Amino acid sequence: MQLTDAQKQQVIRWIAEGQKLADVQRRLADEFDIRLTYMEARFLIDDLQLTPQDPPEPAKSPITAATPAPASTTAGATSPLLTDPDAPVPATGGVVLKVDEIMKPGTIVSGGVTFSDGGKAAWHLDQTGRLGMNPEQPGYRPPEPDIEAFQIALDKELTRLGI
Repeated sequence: MQLTDAQKQQVIRWIAEGQKLADVQRRLADEFDIRLTYMEARFLIDDLQLTPQDPPEPAKSPITAATPAPASTTAGATSPLLTDPDAPVPATGGVVLKVDEIMKPGTIVSGGVTFSDGGKAAWHLDQTGRLGMNPEQPGYRPPEPDIEAFQIALDKELTRLGI
């Protein structure tokens, strides 16, 4: 699908305003009735030689690989799995999110999560933006506070990855 020059200029303005790729995709649909998949929107941004800007991150204390993992990892803290894919899953407490190095077929991003009660699940985000989760144990439901913690951790990680 070809965009007009005026539509391309509008996309450039949105990116300059700090809009994320998903926001541009949504606004193209809402304002111009142009429906693009995530990858098509990403290619459009690449073709226009634009780079979405990440919001400034709050200052964090430096974490080194030699620093032992905290006993409790919450969504507000930095998970060792987010910085070191080979780091072991903490044995107790918190929600720990892991992103796969090689994404599962048919997904934009995939990974695993360990909840505070020790329950584990595989998760993925498909091309249409739908989140799917497959627990290791059939019928497993994580504790209610862990669901919100998972969503926050996933949002932070997707932002870090530029998705």
